[in-house]
Amino acid sequence: MNPYPPIAEHGMVGDLQTAALVSCEGTVDWWCSPRFDSPSLFASLLDSERGGHCRLAVDLGEDATTVRQLYLPDTAILLTRFMAPGGVGEVADFMVPVESPVATDRHSLVRVVRVVRGSLPFAFACRPRFDYARAPHTLTRPNDHSAVLHGPGTDLHVRTTGDVALRSDGDDVAARFTLSAGQAVAIVLTTTDSGGIAPPEPSLDDVVEQMERCRVFWMSWLRSCTYRGRWQDVVNRSAITLKLLTYAPSGAPVAAATMGLPEQIGGERNWDYRYTWIRDASLSVRALIDLGFEEEAYAFRRWLRDRIEAGGSASGDPLQIMYRVDGEPHLTEEILDHLEGYRGSRPVRAGNAAADQLQLDIYGEAADALIVGRDIGALRGWKALNGVLDWLCDHWDRRDEGIWETRGGRQNFTYSRLMTWVAFDRGIRAALYASRPADLERWTAARDAVFRQIVERGWHEKRQAFVQHFDTDVVDASLLLMPRVGFVSAHDRDWLSTLDAMDHDLVSDSLVYRYDPAASPDGLRGSEGTFNLCSFFYVEALARSGRLDQARYAFDKMLTYANHVDLFAEEIGPSGEQLGNFPQAFTHLALVTAAMALDEELTRQATTPGAEHLHPAFHHIARTAPRAD
Repeated sequence: MNPYPPIAEHGMVGDLQTAALVSCEGTVDWWCSPRFDSPSLFASLLDSERGGHCRLAVDLGEDATTVRQLYLPDTAILLTRFMAPGGVGEVADFMVPVESPVATDRHSLVRVVRVVRGSLPFAFACRPRFDYARAPHTLTRPNDHSAVLHGPGTDLHVRTTGDVALRSDGDDVAARFTLSAGQAVAIVLTTTDSGGIAPPEPSLDDVVEQMERCRVFWMSWLRSCTYRGRWQDVVNRSAITLKLLTYAPSGAPVAAATMGLPEQIGGERNWDYRYTWIRDASLSVRALIDLGFEEEAYAFRRWLRDRIEAGGSASGDPLQIMYRVDGEPHLTEEILDHLEGYRGSRPVRAGNAAADQLQLDIYGEAADALIVGRDIGALRGWKALNGVLDWLCDHWDRRDEGIWETRGGRQNFTYSRLMTWVAFDRGIRAALYASRPADLERWTAARDAVFRQIVERGWHEKRQAFVQHFDTDVVDASLLLMPRVGFVSAHDRDWLSTLDAMDHDLVSDSLVYRYDPAASPDGLRGSEGTFNLCSFFYVEALARSGRLDQARYAFDKMLTYANHVDLFAEEIGPSGEQLGNFPQAFTHLALVTAAMALDEELTRQATTPGAEHLHPAFHHIARTAPRAD
């Protein structure tokens, strides 16, 4: 067993309240229950020895077995296939979506093993480590086919079908068994509150019925998708991923399923992303809306409206930048010193101190989520937005920490100003369209003042580009959204020169850095990889700006960095490896918007033929190849 498989060598399964990561070796390396942001049961991604795991694999040694992993098409059912000299077997991992809007303490991870050819031995080991591996647990054995591992506040029930007998392994459980072609068994892991009613003993027929319910749920959900473009499979996978990362009882999406995975191996940029950022969630929901998933929009609007009505942050702002999935605002950050971190990347953080930061851009993303096209939602939603915009009139002209949550001091970030302009623009349009009460004169004055400030102070004459903040000449990839939000035309001269500056400073073979920390210190040591969100936003910006060949080439190359089941983490490292928390909602929402923009522009190009251009793949060769005189 590889002590630290690459971050991206995992698939994700979930039930819309929690999620688990299963490695290509058949190991559950990450699972928190009963919620995304609960303490972990399995966290071997963060410490291979102490973190805890659940392994189920062919027992012939790694060198004798070839392993492949895939999803059952258009579902969240993950298949791990083992090909060995004695035969072929597979493990199907899934969690049946909890369709009830009520949060529950009971969550089941189902692992179905079958052999399709020959005969194969399997080994199972369940070694949970409760409360981020800080708390001991005890074991009880009701019978040979069930065990209960008791942790603080949580019980983990392990149940098997068929002839799979569990044995005690200290306070953990394990099993060995052999299956022949046509045989199948199931192992079910179920969490409950301490002392909760034990789940019924499973039968293989029951498990197969649950698997079918899971398949039907995802196939039925995807029927609402309106995308019919060139990248159907990867867009469907991104949509399912965004849905899996949404906490059904509240409608709030989390930024990622994991915490503590590094942006640089051995570095300190190791954050907890299992929370709901106003920005990330708004953009995720907007991507789902663009795909035709309206119910997700309504649920998130309710959650967002409730946050505004609850009174916002401790500083008196209408919103804080992130919350727990149930809307709880307290996210105290702590260091888990007992965990070594992924491949020694310390510190491992739980909670997130950035929750107390001021990031004014969130009001633009929130307004864009509350006002979809000309749909302004419920009356209470308008009342909440009205109050936010009135407050923003008095507070927009402030330094803040910006979209990237820098810890090097507040600045007048151009992106923050851009999104406050969006907030006023969307509010004014909606009020005029729907005849809603609003202080339009005041909102318009504020919108115009923001516009003038961006043009006069966010523009750097020498660089001929819009820059990161008013006191620098550094460019920032967040401004790739300027055309999309309608601030500037994608063909405007100033925008095209900004795009050229980004090409020069931030782009490395189609991969895009957020900014240059060396030129614009962010208060943290070390470096990071290229940011996948920005790389896909770059594709969209290129497409809208008429650089279509370059856009498609960049998009196709980005897809080569996806893992084996089309999932993305946050960043790409220097060797093409995925870095940061996984899978990342930001990345998948940007993939969706890039694919939709490319489809639209490619279709437009097909009906408006133009001149042929040298393909971007040959630009570098054309510049550097020796002449053959």
